[in-house]
Amino acid sequence: MKKILLSLSVLAFFSADAQLKEGKVIYERTMQLRVNVNSEVAHLVPPQRTDNFELLFGNNQSIWRVIPNAEGDNSTVSGPGFMMRMAGNDDVIYYNFEKAQRIDQRDLFDREFLVEDSISKLKWKLTEENKSILNFNATKAVAERIGSRSVMTMENGEMKRQQVADTSYITAWFTSEVPVPAGPSEFQGQLPGLILELNVNNGRTVYKAVEVSPKVNVASIKEPKGGKRLTAQEFNKERDKLMEEMRKNNPGGNRSIRIVQ
Repeated sequence: MKKILLSLSVLAFFSADAQLKEGKVIYERTMQLRVNVNSEVAHLVPPQRTDNFELLFGNNQSIWRVIPNAEGDNSTVSGPGFMMRMAGNDDVIYYNFEKAQRIDQRDLFDREFLVEDSISKLKWKLTEENKSILNFNATKAVAERIGSRSVMTMENGEMKRQQVADTSYITAWFTSEVPVPAGPSEFQGQLPGLILELNVNNGRTVYKAVEVSPKVNVASIKEPKGGKRLTAQEFNKERDKLMEEMRKNNPGGNRSIRIVQ
């Protein structure tokens, strides 16, 4: 009888009358790695990388952060004669959905920054496709994100930085059974429910929720502290300045690889 009552209570918790509005999600992110510098060591780089992240949400806010791996270093991978640095892997992203505010705690060339911005939104197209993910009914939504990215290349032995066009095709599966506009990484504040799966450019980057729990310390969901506070525009200028300094100090390149996400 106790087991039956327990099962009924769990079902009631996730029913439409008791929707999940705070909790924690564990995501697995798989990235196909693209090498832009020192192609002679490209064969040493693994074709993909998998990391785990956690999303805490509650009180109309959320925190996105990496789950440390066994080695305690989530931003670099090294091998014979090279080091691979994963840009943005250790960033902490805070969202305040009520204020439409986003604050990133970012590390760039061993300097910490707090980057404040508004929540950017894509033009999502909702479809009629549905599937079950972790016992939640999820709906498919698609969008395009048109922009540019900065990459480092080697030309005649000289390291150069250039802007290239970057259009992303995004597929998301969200559930209105968790009526919180949260999800992986920067894809938050946009859909009317929690994003459980997200695919960028046909598998280039894939996020999958592997666990959803109602247990969360809501008090821990707050703005990150520590770092020089900048707007997104100011941070972009600071980033360009630091990358230009790196190029001048290292004109011939080395065997360090920076992975573009």
